Amino acid sequence: MNFQQLRSIREAARCGFNLTEVANVLFTSQPGVSRQIRELEEELGVDIFERNGKRLTGLTEPGKGILQIIDRLLLEAENLQQAGNDYSDQTRGTLTIATTHTQARYVLPKVVQAFRSAFPEVRIALQQSSPEHIAEWVLSGKADIGIATEGLSQFKDLVSFPCYQWNHVIVVQDGHPLLDKDRVELADLAAYPLITYDVGFTGRGHIDAAFKQAGISTDIVLTAMDSDVIQQYVSLGLGVGLVASMAIESHRDHGLKTIEASHLFAANVTRLAVRRGAYLRAYTYDFILQFAPELAREDISRALTEHTEQAA
Repeated sequence: MNFQQLRSIREAARCGFNLTEVANVLFTSQPGVSRQIRELEEELGVDIFERNGKRLTGLTEPGKGILQIIDRLLLEAENLQQAGNDYSDQTRGTLTIATTHTQARYVLPKVVQAFRSAFPEVRIALQQSSPEHIAEWVLSGKADIGIATEGLSQFKDLVSFPCYQWNHVIVVQDGHPLLDKDRVELADLAAYPLITYDVGFTGRGHIDAAFKQAGISTDIVLTAMDSDVIQQYVSLGLGVGLVASMAIESHRDHGLKTIEASHLFAANVTRLAVRRGAYLRAYTYDFILQFAPELAREDISRALTEHTEQAA
């Protein structure tokens, strides 16, 4: 039994049993992956995968249990490497953060600046995508930390922490009729074409839920992942924008105005997630505490331990 065999099993499950994709992930050949899987099955005396001819189609019942053990073994191997790196040099390394564009653009710059001052020899890799992909990257070990609004708390193998609340705001061109209202209501918004985030991004679910609960139809004419893009199209007169409150700093450049909307849509909670059972290097703790000062290192360590014990 060796780690390459274990990785072949894990990646086969992650890649939907596509051995060509597994070979690409592991930088090897498809026959090599097949051999690694077959040799481990022979050593264990059990079929891990269901097959249709030579093609893998799923996990057997024993395979499902074996995969959980393999995941734990590989995680501990990664933790061992991280611990060695931490003890040999606590001030060097790479911190990979998976997050959304809104967090990377509007929230993280000051945190990253402070972190770099404290750890000038630690390199930071920012990966931007949807909350679902962010969770996948943290779960796979491709990212150390995930930061997003929606979805991170739904993954049982992630430990997530609430960091701060924020609301959406309405963005309109200067002189727009909505600026004359003392209090904008959902029906007022629905009278105009709307521009906001893609489904699954930056609290979009709360926007849709508010209109649905009120029984009001909307005309969402354009969606985007990027707050700056939404503002740009509002400035062109394509509609009324709904964006995150932390994304309003550049409105002056576009000649835009903002309107309070916290009474219309539920507040959003930005969460930070790490993989359950993962070893966090000292500088990773430092970054988390700079991003969410209300947390304590002991609380983070305790949460990781508690979740790991529950899963055992």
